Amino acid sequence: MGIATYQSLRDDATHFVFSKAKLPLPWPSLPVLVPHRIRRRLRSKLHTRKSPTSSIASLQTSLSPADTIRSLRQHQWSFYDGQYLFMAVLGIFSLCIMQAPGPFTKTLVATLLLTSLIIPITRQFFLPFLPIATWLILFYACQFVSGDYRPPIWVRVLPALENIFYGANLSNILSAHRHVVLDVLAWIPYGLTHFGAPFVCSAIMFVFGPPGTVPTFARTFGYMNLAGVTIQLLFPCSAPWYENMYGLAPANYSMPGSPAGLAAIDKLLGIDMYTSSFTASPLVFGAFPSLHAGNATLEALFMSHVFPRLKPLFVAYALWICWATMYLSHHYAVDLVAGSLLACIAFFISKTHFIPRIQLDKMFRWDYDYTEVGESNDSYAYGLTSLDDFPTAPFDSDEWTIGSSSSFSSGLRSPSTGVRSPTDEYSPNLWEGDTLASTSDTEAQR
Repeated sequence: MGIATYQSLRDDATHFVFSKAKLPLPWPSLPVLVPHRIRRRLRSKLHTRKSPTSSIASLQTSLSPADTIRSLRQHQWSFYDGQYLFMAVLGIFSLCIMQAPGPFTKTLVATLLLTSLIIPITRQFFLPFLPIATWLILFYACQFVSGDYRPPIWVRVLPALENIFYGANLSNILSAHRHVVLDVLAWIPYGLTHFGAPFVCSAIMFVFGPPGTVPTFARTFGYMNLAGVTIQLLFPCSAPWYENMYGLAPANYSMPGSPAGLAAIDKLLGIDMYTSSFTASPLVFGAFPSLHAGNATLEALFMSHVFPRLKPLFVAYALWICWATMYLSHHYAVDLVAGSLLACIAFFISKTHFIPRIQLDKMFRWDYDYTEVGESNDSYAYGLTSLDDFPTAPFDSDEWTIGSSSSFSSGLRSPSTGVRSPTDEYSPNLWEGDTLASTSDTEAQR
């Protein structure tokens, strides 16, 4: 009897399917015992088997162009992707009208740029850099545009506006009393930090800002300067140094530029650093708007967004560079206002639609497990205040956050909260998140 029973059990054992024992976790009772943030992180680790912050703050390390091709196939194209066609047309036009460098160099530069967009590890940096590259190419190509196809130069407009708005020429007043100490104080922001500030700000925001801040800053910076150069090309105006040298006599495009107050720096240092560069400027009559003021204002706005407590420091820097531009006779006060206004418009558009919000309890980019874009909703509609049973904070909702089922399928942000789920190993679309369309698609659905 015992042998027969053993034989029967052994035969039946071949039909058994062994699986891991599932513990009946009391999820409904967990909210009472475990805080919501810890519960969300636990769910995320169970789903992804890795830290929730390791995906959103990580960088691409792939060298395979096949990953980029796969991302392009999965990318949902929208109206915002037309920006790349616009930049391609403008870049090709600028390269065609350039008389120097030669065709070989221009082809080599274009090939290297396209190659950087194909490889994922470099694409994440050069794709947001495209607006800046387009601006630099257009600015350099302006010198090759024939004067026969360019509008007349406005010499009297800016001095007249200066007198109407301020009652005097502020640039001439500030530059009337020169001293070597003032020359150096004006040279530091205008001739040094102006060129290095975008890189320094990008590096700082990359470490301390939420993921996605630096690509948005790069695009905003590039498009703002691109708009500024376009205005300067279509509305050429003379700077204060021209009025000091030629009065209000008509100007033409054959006239060279001038270093103005920066000539004192070349004399002080005993080198030719600014005299030759400003004399051969690609856009001699590009006083309006002032991109020195525009860049400083945009940098101050972005840095104030990331570091709200240091806002007075960034405002002081913007005012410092505005004073330097007028002291060195490179811009009127009207130019500074126009450049700063252009920067404010660009920042407002970016902050409304693209810049990730700052979470005050986070210090580094690696501390973020989710990001949001757009203006925050601090209160309910119809005057309802915050209720304990219905928290309004974005991190108190399982919808559209890491660890939820939607974060593995779409990677888009919630139409209601604006929370953007990070892409991870379950979301292979590497192209999403690198284009403006990745956030604009959901805007169009609202």
